[in-house]
Amino acid sequence: MIIIYPLFLIFSYLLGAVPFGYIITLYFAGFDIRTKGSGNIGFTNVLRAVGKKEAFLTLAGDTIKGLIPVILARIIFNDNSLAAACVIEAIIGHDYPVFLRFKGGKGVATSFGALFGILPLAGAIALAIWLAVFYLWKYSSLAAITSYSLLPLVVILINPHHTNIAFAVIVTALLLLKHIENIKRLLKGTENKIGSKKKG
Repeated sequence: MIIIYPLFLIFSYLLGAVPFGYIITLYFAGFDIRTKGSGNIGFTNVLRAVGKKEAFLTLAGDTIKGLIPVILARIIFNDNSLAAACVIEAIIGHDYPVFLRFKGGKGVATSFGALFGILPLAGAIALAIWLAVFYLWKYSSLAAITSYSLLPLVVILINPHHTNIAFAVIVTALLLLKHIENIKRLLKGTENKIGSKKKG
C-alpha cells in the first residue's frame, strides 16, 4: 500500500495540472487564454476575456479537481493525512502545470475544492469572507488574499489539529505566492476590478 501512495500523489498533481481554463477557452472561443488579459488560465481572466459560461465551466473544473483527490484518498486509503497531501499536490499542479510548461493559475478555485473536501466548515467560512470582500470592493484578488490569509486562524479556531493547521498554512502560502503581483498592484491602486477590460 505504501508503494501506491507516491503514485497517488503523482495522479493528484497531474489531475490538478489539467488546465480547464485553457481547454475550455480554446474549445469555445478558439484562442489561447494566455494571450488575453492577464494571461491567467483561471476564472477571472476567462470571465473578462471570454464570458460567463466559459468562466463558470472553468470554475467548476478547477474546483472539482481539488475535491476529487480528497474523496478518493478517503475512500481508497481512509487516510486524512494522505488526502491533505494529495490536494496540496493538486493545487501545485494547477499553479505549475506540466502541460503548460509550469505556468498555470493562481489556485483559488482548486484550493476551495480542497478546503471543502478536507475542512468543510473552514471552506464555508473562507468562501463567506471571499464573497463579503468581493461584494464590498469588487476585487477578486483582494477577496482571495483576504480569505486565505485568515484561513490558518479560522482552522486554529475550529479544528486545531496539527495536520489541519499545516495544511492551511501551506495552502495559504501557495496562494499568496501566486498573488504577489496582485498585491503589488493593490498597494499601488492599479489592480483591475471584475468587469475591467484592462490588462493585468
